[in-house]
Amino acid sequence: RGDIGYLRINQFRETTADDVDNAFDAFNQQEIHGIVLDLRSNPGGLLRSAVEVASDFLAPGQLIVYTQGKRPREDYVAEAGKQKKQYPLIVLVNGGSASGSEIVAAAIKDHGRGLVIGTKTFGKASVQQVFPLSGGAAVKLTIAHYYSPKGNDIHNVGIAPDIEDPW
Repeated sequence: RGDIGYLRINQFRETTADDVDNAFDAFNQQEIHGIVLDLRSNPGGLLRSAVEVASDFLAPGQLIVYTQGKRPREDYVAEAGKQKKQYPLIVLVNGGSASGSEIVAAAIKDHGRGLVIGTKTFGKASVQQVFPLSGGAAVKLTIAHYYSPKGNDIHNVGIAPDIEDPW
């Protein structure tokens, strides 16, 4: 029935959101009929990048993720002006999908925006802060966890796919 756009994200870096925007431009010219977003073995990366990518798939203002812990809750919502054409969407995940990739997959799943297929994700969703000590040493402490839009703690739990497929 037509072409399917394939978008593989290996890590959420500074340039990832721009790379995804360029892929959408190409998809629009190719008249595709759906997108496969492959987040398998993506260890995460920059939170800002993950939020920008999730914003491409969600309506402005929709909750992507929130943090809760030692500090007050902080919400991250889909940015206005980022949402792209809403193609049917499948998100591929596995046990190597962690952190930012879990944030994107959970937001898409919780909002019913697409199907998440694969195996349970890694479960790394802690917010850490570095506290400098004397002599150049430092200690890194977990100060919060990331929660999906429906309030699920991702840390040490992971994201269960809608369809389990270990390929």
